[in-house]
Amino acid sequence: MQRRKLGTDLDVSALGLGCMGMSEFYGPRDDELAMQALAQATEMGVDFLDTADIYGPQHNEELIGRFLATHRPQVRIATKFGIVRKAGEYRRSLDNTPQYARQCCEASLRRLGIEQIDLYYVHRVDPAHPIEETMAGLARLVQEGKIARIGLCEVSAATLRRAHAVHPVAALQTEYSLWTREVEAEVLPTCRELGIGLVAYSPLGRGFLTGRFQSDARFEEGDFRASLPRFQPGNIGTNRSLVEVVAALAAHKACSTAQIALAWLLAQGDDIVPIPGTRRIAHLQDNLGALSVHLQPDDLAELNRALDALPVVGERYTEEGMKGIDA
Repeated sequence: MQRRKLGTDLDVSALGLGCMGMSEFYGPRDDELAMQALAQATEMGVDFLDTADIYGPQHNEELIGRFLATHRPQVRIATKFGIVRKAGEYRRSLDNTPQYARQCCEASLRRLGIEQIDLYYVHRVDPAHPIEETMAGLARLVQEGKIARIGLCEVSAATLRRAHAVHPVAALQTEYSLWTREVEAEVLPTCRELGIGLVAYSPLGRGFLTGRFQSDARFEEGDFRASLPRFQPGNIGTNRSLVEVVAALAAHKACSTAQIALAWLLAQGDDIVPIPGTRRIAHLQDNLGALSVHLQPDDLAELNRALDALPVVGERYTEEGMKGIDA
């Protein structure tokens, strides 16, 4: 397994595993299937698992806790706090207070069955609460040994600088893929200036960049993609133009469309760790195959020309989901 480093000392597999979809948002859950995927991932060398307290809610951390209790592989666990939502509701609020961070951290440790969280993220930053106070509270959790490193999600470059001035930030997690590249303008350069790693979630555009969604796409009950602007009729047809370019290159390279999308992201820098999510072993194996796909400068130039020329239509989330983005 290829390795990458986040921050100064977090050594992880070059591809991690996003675990959110094992619990909700992408249709009915299947714990047995999820446990099989977790076992296969770690057997193939993936040692960076990403979860959060609101996935389920709580179910995802409990699922990973059950896996760790029976397998105990040497894995790095990243989890998050800061979004407050009730089971069955998408509506959320934000709480970044040190008191809430401590409460959530201790609850996550219990659910995961571990003594220390390797990377603890502020899931979404509340603009109404000073990031300096949040970081000071998290720094105390580091001192106590409850967490090893601090991360932030979906923040602006300015917020990242303010946070890092209080305590080193090991990693920034944000959406980054062929169809979501806003991070390249300011946030990624700031990460590199400060020595902060970047963890890219939804590197396959919530499955869209695999080519599986056509203009008449239908979704299972409970699949939140049905509400996302980029997957709406009209938008989805326009957005397929980008996928067709990726698919053509995949055919030329004799690999899958998903592997091209992941290989492109891996080629953007060795400080970037994508965390594609899946609960299906076949998809997991295909994703890991991206590590063997080598894009030449001409391949990357071709993709970049397509990215510049082809529009991506629709916001990343609904208005509710955009709370805390670029805060």
